[in-house]
Amino acid sequence: MNTEEEFFDAVTGFDSDHSGEFSEASQKVPGGLGSDTSKSQSVGKTEARPPQENGLQTHRTSLPAPMFTRSDFSVWSILKKCIGLELSKITMPIVFNEPLSFLQRITEYMEHVYLIHKASRQAQPLERMQSVAAFAVSAVASQWERTGKPFNPLLGETYELIREDLGFRFISEQVSHHPPVSAFHAEGLSQDFVFHGSIYPKLKFWGKSVEAEPRGTITLELLQQNEAYTWTNPTCCVHNVIIGKLWIEQYGTVEIFNHRTGDKCVLHFKSCGLFGKELHKVEGHIQDKNKKKLFMIYGKWTECLWGVDPASYESFKKHERRGDHPKKVKPGRCCSGKVDSDVADHVPETQETVQVIPGSRLLWRINSRPPNSAQMYNFTSFTVSLNELQAGMEENLPPTDCRLRPDIRGMENGHMDLASREKERLEEKQRAARRERAQEETAWRTRWFHQGSNPYTGTPDWLYTGGYFERNFADCPDIY
Repeated sequence: MNTEEEFFDAVTGFDSDHSGEFSEASQKVPGGLGSDTSKSQSVGKTEARPPQENGLQTHRTSLPAPMFTRSDFSVWSILKKCIGLELSKITMPIVFNEPLSFLQRITEYMEHVYLIHKASRQAQPLERMQSVAAFAVSAVASQWERTGKPFNPLLGETYELIREDLGFRFISEQVSHHPPVSAFHAEGLSQDFVFHGSIYPKLKFWGKSVEAEPRGTITLELLQQNEAYTWTNPTCCVHNVIIGKLWIEQYGTVEIFNHRTGDKCVLHFKSCGLFGKELHKVEGHIQDKNKKKLFMIYGKWTECLWGVDPASYESFKKHERRGDHPKKVKPGRCCSGKVDSDVADHVPETQETVQVIPGSRLLWRINSRPPNSAQMYNFTSFTVSLNELQAGMEENLPPTDCRLRPDIRGMENGHMDLASREKERLEEKQRAARRERAQEETAWRTRWFHQGSNPYTGTPDWLYTGGYFERNFADCPDIY
């Protein structure tokens, strides 16, 4: 295998005898699209169209098969020669994946889209920035305890999601393979916002951890206010990839800039620090164009986000430094901050839930996960629905949509050996197509996005060309 063309994910055959099914949760949960069919033979069954409630489609609440155990596989044999290297060409066994494409992982930004709708209705720029900041934090919340790696998209792969109940539609495309770049575009169904960007996560292995450094600009446009906000995501790090319990932290500074008013929100995602006291914490502020602090923000990206005026925040911190600690917030006041007692000694324990400063305003709270989430790769209810394929949907999708990708569908259905074979076939097909283009001296042509400059930052970006939802898919490539 040519290492220059190696795909990130490995191809290894596994026995699927451990595959199985478990019952769906009884609760009703918001999510993505309906029933499971498979393009590949022996992968899943066509289910009936999901029921309707109040005229809106309901969505599945569990996956067809539980998560495959990873305890029998050692990642060290693969990673030991890769310390300090970029991981885009290192192959990994499929058992370390989760049954989603990275394009679907990007779609998880939209789980708390109500915050964008809220911002578009707010009259004051400061209030809108608070909601936008909450949305930026909520966009990474689904990564909590998500230690599986999504499948790298094939070149030309796409994903769409239309959620009338949540008021948006979304389209993404894998526009480059080396380096891997994923472009996305979302818009409000009531024409209140446009949300777009291109993502190139740079992965590195540091001996005991894998670090994903974000690349690419994220842009949110509030159309009624003629405002645009831009930012980049924090760095994500998965610890104990060799031995011990896997755990995740996000760290780095995120700056959200309002290009119309000059206001800026600066958010510090704290690294866990000594004894884990800073684990999951987010602290920051909103300032005007003259750098005057207007509002303070604090919380945890795994739980909730609060805001308060600067005077109250400074008074609270002053008392805290003196040791005059205010009364702790009662459990459940903010979010379900659950402590896992069965962890290795070197894994930081989750600290008590966020202490709420008097006079604070709740900006955002994480959604509860389904009760069987641990059996489903720690997916949220929104995530569980993303790879649903309801009866009759395939005829309206382009042939490049992730839902039609047989290796992901096979893994979702618990058929690990089939998923591995399909993955190997797809990777070889992608390499053969690349060799053919090289021989013919033809360049790859993206279908729904084009290279350009971000209209607000001037930095290189991939911009939506338009036309996807007209559904003319005649010239889409055959990648599966």
